[in-house]
Amino acid sequence: MTALKIDRDRLVETASRMIGVHSFTGDEESMAELMASLFEEMRLSVQWQQVEDGRANTLGTWAGAGGGKSLMFNGHMDTSYSGREPWLRDVPGFQPSAFERDGRLYGLGISNMKGALACYVEAVRALQDAGVRLRGDVLIAAVCGEIEKTQYRDATGGEFRGYAAGTRYLVSHGGVADMCLLGEPTEGKVVLGHFGALWLRIRVQGNFIHTAFSEGKREQNSILRMHEVMSAVLDWIPTWEDDPANAYRGAKAIVNVGAIEGGFGWRVSRTPHHTDLFLDVRVPPTKEMATARGEVLEMVRGLAERFPEYGIEGEVYVTAPGAEIDEGHELVAAIDAAHAEVWGEPPGRDVTRWFSDASALTRYGVPTVNYGTSTGLMDVELGENLEIDGLVKTAEVYARIAMAICGVAE
Repeated sequence: MTALKIDRDRLVETASRMIGVHSFTGDEESMAELMASLFEEMRLSVQWQQVEDGRANTLGTWAGAGGGKSLMFNGHMDTSYSGREPWLRDVPGFQPSAFERDGRLYGLGISNMKGALACYVEAVRALQDAGVRLRGDVLIAAVCGEIEKTQYRDATGGEFRGYAAGTRYLVSHGGVADMCLLGEPTEGKVVLGHFGALWLRIRVQGNFIHTAFSEGKREQNSILRMHEVMSAVLDWIPTWEDDPANAYRGAKAIVNVGAIEGGFGWRVSRTPHHTDLFLDVRVPPTKEMATARGEVLEMVRGLAERFPEYGIEGEVYVTAPGAEIDEGHELVAAIDAAHAEVWGEPPGRDVTRWFSDASALTRYGVPTVNYGTSTGLMDVELGENLEIDGLVKTAEVYARIAMAICGVAE
């Protein structure tokens, strides 16, 4: 067994530098510049991908000696939060400034997923320090725009372009490999598959009239009409969640009532002309998105027939498919073996309902596994954090997976 030494201090320093660069969705370019500089320090070839103004991917490649398979480590640079939200701006662990406490590293984005990006970098550095030469290429892809969000109406611009925006650009501009490991926070479990997401808007029409003339016309108010429609939707949700066709590896589908919009807070002297209800419908990776779309719109047609006076219409505005990998894939076997070597026991299995860039990668023929650190204890007072010892062990696991997949040159 090759002796590998993960440099704890260097790993923490790298992760801290990453935390120190603000990279909320739509503003990832400075983080991409940091990744490029790290890759150059490691003597990797660097491909800069300008996804749009202010946003870029950085792809670093450690070329192998030849004759081995290529492995990509993929991680998103955008953070789930900006740290500027009123409820987070006083929480230190949600700020772009790293600090250690009781063996944990705190700071914005450390768990999702700058900790994984730092582990990728340290894994390659440890292999280089040990004088290991791999046969296949190792690619580290630092991508923008993964967080679950989308442009909608006035919510335009890069801040709202997520759902694999960066990885879709990556794979269409040369960023492919024989297989990929995504270090999303999985509690050290191997995620063999995850659900996709379909976002649905249901609109109810109503009269737009002045309060003074609304007497006797309350039933024409679109918000009050939506109250009835929402009750019908709530009756429908269990039929989706409990349908065996929507289950995956024992996990049920989930539907979230995510938003409702109607009327004008600055002009409540008018009844709203329409009210919208927004649903997040989770779809198993075994169901085609076109099929899911047809099924939810059939539900909307049923509502329109039940409430013919309400002018009900539906719009599907996000279709982000799920992803899965076969239990017998060699990458799964490599993760199992490396995890057992480092942690002393085999990793567990999991299915998640969150989305990942595996969605885009698998559709370009790149089998992908989600396997990473813990989700990070979200300390109420201190914020986002990860255990440093866990990061060290995860980096070693990644290095051993690279040797197993890419092969070691003689």
